[in-house]
Amino acid sequence: MRILVIGGAGMVGRKLIERLAREGRLGGKPISHLTAHDVVAPARVEAPFTIETRVSDLSVPGEAEALIKDRPDVIFHLAAIVSGEAEADFDKGYRINLDGTRFLFDAIRVVESYVPRVVFTSTLAVFGAPYPAEPIDDEFFQTPLTSYGTQKAICELLMADYSRRGFLDGVGIRLPTICVRPGKPNKAASGFFSGIIREPLAGQEAILPVSEDVVHWHASPRSAAGFLVHAARLDTAQLGARRSLNMPGVGASVGEQIEALRKVAGDKAVARIRREPDPVVAKIVSGWPRTFNPARALALGFKAETSFEEIIRIHIEDELGGKIAD
Repeated sequence: MRILVIGGAGMVGRKLIERLAREGRLGGKPISHLTAHDVVAPARVEAPFTIETRVSDLSVPGEAEALIKDRPDVIFHLAAIVSGEAEADFDKGYRINLDGTRFLFDAIRVVESYVPRVVFTSTLAVFGAPYPAEPIDDEFFQTPLTSYGTQKAICELLMADYSRRGFLDGVGIRLPTICVRPGKPNKAASGFFSGIIREPLAGQEAILPVSEDVVHWHASPRSAAGFLVHAARLDTAQLGARRSLNMPGVGASVGEQIEALRKVAGDKAVARIRREPDPVVAKIVSGWPRTFNPARALALGFKAETSFEEIIRIHIEDELGGKIAD
């Protein structure tokens, strides 16, 4: 089996590649070759199969054709300009998030007798207010209130249509906010959800730009990799024409996040969070959905954490070697 990971230098891409390297197989088939692609060089990972890295911009004409030249069996498309950056730079967001994806789908479409599994990472930002009081179910309509959400919603529709026409076999997974993200903060408006946990655990100050009553939907990086692997081996006949799924997760308010941090790491860690309201971030976040009832995904076998405390403990185990700062 040959695999292509577009966006392989990102956090989720790295987690996915590390998991595939550990397991050496996907869907019961041994992996023979993996190409990790991004605009910067993905980190090297030891694996029982060949890993090739490729650095280029998917939104440049001709790059998609080069990436699929060897006809990978499974393509994970994770590359994107994240929410805050897509809102700040309209042209760049549409070029990367929409044009790059369209180029990929069209490159696949014109190859004769080639129908790869394409796992596309979408977002819960495809939904927009007003929201119901109860958790959002699988029938809720898409009315994104950000450019990022709009770009992903368009790509979901393209993926469904190209799958319907038999050009590719697509699965869209609408990721929760992945938390706690390791490494340095990115330009996502949601970055503070991780920052208020990650930085205090490392002995550093964190900025909280929104109120503690903000509620959001979360899953760990470990779960994100699990979603991708499960989507790659899923029987897509079960999806019908509705190719995109809301992923399971944990609904928690910022206040509940902080209390989970207190339970795991104590008052000293919580004291490192500094409130600094940011109306731009608050406005973006206010347009996002809060909690979900992801019945379809659960019925199809997707799994995530059941508490925010569990998410914190996974971060400590996977990223901090089981240790936290005093």
